[in-house]
Amino acid sequence: MFNPATATYAEYYLKPFNAVATSLAVEAIASPVHDTSELESVIATHAREPNVGLIVMPDTFNDAHRAEITSLAARYRLPAVCPFRFYAKVGCLPSYGNEAIDNFRRAAQYADRILKGEKPSDLPVQAPVTFVLTINLKTAKALGLDVPAQLQQRADEVIE
Repeated sequence: MFNPATATYAEYYLKPFNAVATSLAVEAIASPVHDTSELESVIATHAREPNVGLIVMPDTFNDAHRAEITSLAARYRLPAVCPFRFYAKVGCLPSYGNEAIDNFRRAAQYADRILKGEKPSDLPVQAPVTFVLTINLKTAKALGLDVPAQLQQRADEVIE
């Protein structure tokens, strides 16, 4: 699920996602959502299908509406995988994504280098280096799902 207006990079996520889904014999369905009025219908439509889950793409629209998205997923008993820890805090089943605070710290170091005279074009491109897996066991229990102990042990944070 993504908003095309705020996730203009969606195709970069969808191409590898579709390739992996095909290799696993799973159908991937892109679900563009243009505004909040479409959230419930998209989630309800997916929830009517058997063996379905929701993957929430990182985008500012989804970030701003994370509480509503996770609440609707819970209401329709739809497991949702989300991109950041703050989604799991409000009810997403697991979240896995880069750690925003680490990115901000490294951005500050970049700004410091520029302010000290380095040319931005001479600085290397930065990519996230810290990724966090958070599992919400309350959500798993509400969905009647068991999270394997090995996965819980690998998680950076488990919400009970």
